[in-house]
Amino acid sequence: MDIVNNKETVSEKEEIMSHIKDASLAPSGRKKIEWVRRFMPALTEIERRFEKEQPFKGLRIAVSVHLEAKTANLGLVLAKGGAEVYLTGCNPLSTQDDVAAAVAEMGIETFGLHGVSAKEYEDLLAETLACHPHLIVDDGGDLINLLNGRCKEYADCLIGGCEETTTGIHRLKARERDGALPCPMMAVNDAKAKHYYDNKYGTGQSVWTAIMDTTNLMVAGKTVVVAGYGWCGQGTAMRAKGMGADVIVTEIDPFKALAATMEGFRVMTMDEAAKIGDIFVTVTGCKDVIVPRHFAVMKDNAVLCNAGHFDCEIDIASLREIAKSSRECRNNIVGYEMSDGRILHVLGDGRLVNLACGMGHPAEIMDMSFSVQALSLHWLAEHKEELETKVYKVPDSIDDEIGYYKLGAMGLSIDKLTPEQEEYLSGWSVE
Repeated sequence: MDIVNNKETVSEKEEIMSHIKDASLAPSGRKKIEWVRRFMPALTEIERRFEKEQPFKGLRIAVSVHLEAKTANLGLVLAKGGAEVYLTGCNPLSTQDDVAAAVAEMGIETFGLHGVSAKEYEDLLAETLACHPHLIVDDGGDLINLLNGRCKEYADCLIGGCEETTTGIHRLKARERDGALPCPMMAVNDAKAKHYYDNKYGTGQSVWTAIMDTTNLMVAGKTVVVAGYGWCGQGTAMRAKGMGADVIVTEIDPFKALAATMEGFRVMTMDEAAKIGDIFVTVTGCKDVIVPRHFAVMKDNAVLCNAGHFDCEIDIASLREIAKSSRECRNNIVGYEMSDGRILHVLGDGRLVNLACGMGHPAEIMDMSFSVQALSLHWLAEHKEELETKVYKVPDSIDDEIGYYKLGAMGLSIDKLTPEQEEYLSGWSVE
């Protein structure tokens, strides 16, 4: 499975050079990329198609997703399809400097540095957009935000783009309502191949892998509080229960709360849960889920982390202000000592824990998510003449194609409807 080396084209707008930490880190990053490519068979099948058809020939694609090995593979696949790819991260703590170095060495212009400030992070996004992209892949809406503001002049060639996250799609739909959407966008997160598989099973595994690796603590026997019972929350709660935790779910939606109850979880408000939780995981996509009144009643040694896209679910700024002192207890763990001597432990500075403290979703999961991205970009390029400036649903044909790729790769087969069954299901006759 050879890795593509494609550095034949340079943007017609201007020469743009990669911005990475250290090119000498590339061998380590290359190993990571080669490893995940072996476990992403659906994307490999799409890569073969793209290499023959060249659907992105002459197009520039800006990609802002967590800059690690699976994302690098997506960039390489798009390049095999003829695209001129410009790759950046969507969170400064999830960027892996060795992967950034490797993918830059392989011919993808890359703009990513781990641990940069908010201003430096935005500058890296702006450098990426300076290619004047035709297509974009966004994760949380940062590219769209810049293309509507600071980087408006770089939007002159835009055909459309894809959004990876629940939070990002909420914002896109709000922009659409307000007439502030700069280009057509595909709601990739709403695809079956994404939210059924990635949000539930990917988040469920990767969150707990990151928590356990970072803390070296047991999950069994602990009281785990999961804030939010959407697809990501369902996966997080399910895996915690499977490892022997007593799981509490907090929610604002009565039916999601009822669903959590039916699955055997306790349901209560965060005000109640704050007093008894050992580990807290926020997965809501909203802000101020855990705030000072909750810190005031938490147990000594409570562990707090966030699995939502943005770092606003736990009010870390207020925690810093009210804490008597703070110190790094372990890598990626800061302990905040309260006035009464209790210590509250925050993982990954309240950022997306599975990437700030871990390797993100497993390769097999991102195989499906990035297959949706790749085929959705292809769909946008094919339909560019008829697109309206709105948020589009991923066509069922794309979802189904990916599902069959994945089943085939796993050696699985399923039944198919007969013509008579299809007629029965589509009609009203009872015969």
